[in-house]
Amino acid sequence: MDAAWSVKTGAVVPVSHVCESHIRFAVASARRFAAAAPQRRSKVIFHLSAIKHIIAGLMANREDSQIISQRLLLQFQEERTRGVGKPASAARRFGWTNLWSHLLSQEWSSALLYLFLDVVSWLAIYRVAGWFRFDAFYATPFQFFIVNMIQLGVIVAALYLIGGYDRTVEKLTLGYAAEHILAIIAAAVVSAMLIYSAATFDQTMKPSRGVLLLSFAVFLPVSLAYRRWIRQYVVASSAGRSFLVIGGGETAARFYEAYRNSPNGQKLEFVDVTEERVGQPIAGQGSPIVEGNLAAKLNNLGKRYSGIILAAKAGSLSTELLERLVHAQFQETRVYTLESFYETQWRYLPLGIIDPFWPLQSGFQLARISPYHYLKRLFDIFASAIALIVCAPLFLLIPLLIWMEDGRPVFFRQERVGRDGRRFILFKFRTMRCSDGADDDIYTRKDDRRVTGVGRWLRKLRLDELPQLWNALKGDISLIGPRAEWSKCAERYEQSIPFYHFRHLVKPGITGWAQVNYPYGESDEDAVEKLKYDLYYIRHYSLKLDAMIVLKTLYTMLFGKGR
Repeated sequence: MDAAWSVKTGAVVPVSHVCESHIRFAVASARRFAAAAPQRRSKVIFHLSAIKHIIAGLMANREDSQIISQRLLLQFQEERTRGVGKPASAARRFGWTNLWSHLLSQEWSSALLYLFLDVVSWLAIYRVAGWFRFDAFYATPFQFFIVNMIQLGVIVAALYLIGGYDRTVEKLTLGYAAEHILAIIAAAVVSAMLIYSAATFDQTMKPSRGVLLLSFAVFLPVSLAYRRWIRQYVVASSAGRSFLVIGGGETAARFYEAYRNSPNGQKLEFVDVTEERVGQPIAGQGSPIVEGNLAAKLNNLGKRYSGIILAAKAGSLSTELLERLVHAQFQETRVYTLESFYETQWRYLPLGIIDPFWPLQSGFQLARISPYHYLKRLFDIFASAIALIVCAPLFLLIPLLIWMEDGRPVFFRQERVGRDGRRFILFKFRTMRCSDGADDDIYTRKDDRRVTGVGRWLRKLRLDELPQLWNALKGDISLIGPRAEWSKCAERYEQSIPFYHFRHLVKPGITGWAQVNYPYGESDEDAVEKLKYDLYYIRHYSLKLDAMIVLKTLYTMLFGKGR
């Protein structure tokens, strides 16, 4: 039916005119209804939906029905977007939401907010916990202040080591929750040691173990909860923003493949400076289309992009463009080289962007004489000696279990490669059945039949590594560093993997950055992937990184993540 009878005039008019008049009336009524009664807005949506169905029933021409219905919905959505008919309270809420999202989109904001909440929540929790024992707890308010500062310093340092203030660290995973728990427990232990050590020199201080324990027990879930909450807002605020990638060649295509396999959820926009590949997919069908007009994009950085990534050679960029990027780096948004993006976001270094002169760059802690190198050696001697004494019962129990299941020998000896290519004999508890080794696979596979029952549990808990404490005490290896490779494998990798020899710049270790971030290697490809993390460790060789590895290793041992 293409026409309808007008009751008022007695004339036949096109039904589209009738419907459009009804639409205008419905939208005006809905606007007045929403302004007069915001709490009944759901009823407005219901009425609009009902009008849509009435229109569809009146009209036989489905195309007219769809066009007018869509016009109605678009008009209503535009009114909502402009805020027409919104009460003042709703507008204010909308403004606060936008302001909150804008703040969290800044790189520094989340770290500052985490720090502020840590300080406020700890002071409140510790003050309330010690409220009833204040007079007997500390003699003066100054003592109370000093002790709070010590505890806050330890807490902030522990959370900093695990990335608790890092915007790029995913805080919604079970892995981060476990590391957060371990960091707070470590902070509690260190705080207790410092406070009770100070109390031995000042008899007026009478710290309460109950108050200290209760404060950390409450602070742990609270600090984890608001980190998860803020992280959700950070992810939401970044969802509509993209990374602008300057480059359209093979380097940019390889970066896209790595980004696609990463946990990052933000979109990528590729732009070709030379505009030779504009309109083409960056890495085959289904990948982003390379765009042009870089100047226009650089004029709209703050609203659309979270950062700029340089995937083109510096020589291909004009002086004007480089100056514009420098201005953006210091005043608008962060500019990453490929190397800095990999290091910041994923904490490893791809082999494709380094060269033989890579170790000669500035900033290496290993360059010339590093004070931390000697400090680390002292720590290796002290910690390995203490660990050997503490774990002495295990050195009796584990060999007995191995001997009962599979006989002797209980220790595994193998030639490994250390710093500067020096060979040494490494010791471990034997976890696999004895064989002549002639045709054995050099890799340990998942559910490998050669692994014994006891050995499977030793590998899960990383207890098979305990005899390496003797190697650490002797100086063959460090407690922390790249994995000491079997000499046979090292020779093979040096011939097939570029820059593999760089990992011999540092002492190998019982645990390392690659071991805690990448699964157990089963192939040459896995060796390449683990080398990326080893290179990151060499580049950022420091106390902070070693402390992070210790916490991640504890998580691996406690939750049986080894193999």
